[in-house]
Order: sequence, then C-alpha cells, then structure tokens
Amino acid sequence: MKSPKEMTLEQHLLSMLTPQEKSHALGLALINDEQVQSLQEYANEVAIKRLGYNDHGPVHMRQVSINSLSMLYLLHSAGVRTSLEKEDGGSYDDSVCSVLLASFLHDLGMTISRTDHETTGCIIARPIMERLLDQVFPHELAEKTAIISLATEGILGHMATKKIHSVEAGLILIADGCDMEKGRARIPLILNTEAKVGDIHKYSSNAIERVTISKGERHPIKVEVEMSSDVGFFQIEEVLLQKISMSPDKDLVEVYAWVTGQSKKQYL
Repeated sequence: MKSPKEMTLEQHLLSMLTPQEKSHALGLALINDEQVQSLQEYANEVAIKRLGYNDHGPVHMRQVSINSLSMLYLLHSAGVRTSLEKEDGGSYDDSVCSVLLASFLHDLGMTISRTDHETTGCIIARPIMERLLDQVFPHELAEKTAIISLATEGILGHMATKKIHSVEAGLILIADGCDMEKGRARIPLILNTEAKVGDIHKYSSNAIERVTISKGERHPIKVEVEMSSDVGFFQIEEVLLQKISMSPDKDLVEVYAWVTGQSKKQYL
C-alpha cells in the first residue's frame, strides 16, 4: 500500500503535467504500474536495511521527478530549448516524457547494489520504458526511440560518474542532488546507531531543512538550501555541486545556501 507521502507527491506530479499531452498519460502509467512500484519499494529495502543508505525508494523517485520537471519548466519558460527540440528529434512534450521516465526509474539499480547502480538501473528500466511507451506511443517508433535513449542517458548519468551531453539528462543529476531534505535521512539514522564511514552523508542530509527550486535572478534556475547547522554545507559541496559541475546545464543554475538566521552564501 502506498504511503500518504507517496500519494501527495503523485498528485503534485500529475498537476504539473498537461492532461491533453502524452506526458500526462505516461505519468499515470508510471504511477499505476505494479512492477515499477514493487521495484522502487525493494530498492528502498536494499538501500536502507542492507546498505544503511538514505531513501532511494518511491518517495525519493517521485520527488526527483518533481524536481526535474520543475527545472525543465523553468528552462522552457526562459526560452531554453531542449536537446530534442534543438536537434529536431522530438517535441517539448517528448522531452518531458524522457525526463519523467529517467527521474521515476533512475534508482532501480539499487535493487541489486549501490555499486554501478546507474548501469544496472538502465538494464532494469529499459524493458519497462519500452512497455509503457508502447501504451502511450503505439505507432511512433522514432519518438519512442528518442525518448528512451534520452531517459537512458539520464539514468546512466545521474551519479555524475559518466559524461552526459543532453539538456534533458543534465537535469536528472541536479534534481537527484536537490532531494536532500532531512526527512530522507530520518529512517537510516534511526536504524543505524553504530558509527561507521559514510555517516557524514546522513548527518549532513539531516541538517537540510528546505530545498527550493525557483526562477533565478541571473540564470533560469535557482536552487536555495536552508539548513539547521553548518554540517549541511557538506551535502551541498560534496553532493549537489559535484553533480551540477558534471551537468550540461551547469551554466543555467545558481545556488544559494544558508544556516537559519544567518546570511546566504552564493555558490553559483
């Protein structure tokens, strides 16, 4: 059974998609797919209980979808064309579909292992993308090919370990890095009481109070991070900024961070 948090995020996600467009039908298909839900839930079991990591399950993948679509819409509003549009390879809504697929499926490789999970995730996600797009694009082979290729690039590149080149894929790793509010680290902190290497990621994430994505003053996208203590700067500098630096969209983003009650620090 889905949690109230999952259902709230699903409602938000669907509200961002235009009902007349195919991206809305794809969003519904992803949300209602039992295999996708089962894989997301098991990815979280492995991530939290076996490996001691933070949330990599249904809530995380829905939040990353919302983050990436928010940024895609900001780029669109600013007149920035997607790679599909610039290359005459598809429509804006096709780009929305590719970003949605990559975001919603990007951590399925966590069902196997953290190591190379972006690669194993592509293997797991590919037949699912084929199946769902056959429902939404039953006769458009060229569109399906482009959408799946971009979504695969997004999944493969979300850990900032591999060079990516499209606007669409570039949003996935930034959106992933932006999901760092303290709720994501709550369960691992409760379950794991013994100190070990890697705890800084959980403690720094637990210091993040709020992440906001909005229109920037100098660039189309502005990311603002409010935190309760200085340890949160680790999450920004070692995770978020590392991902932004590897994104083709890095020149389109500005980042501000601050501890509650203190002045803002501008990174980008």
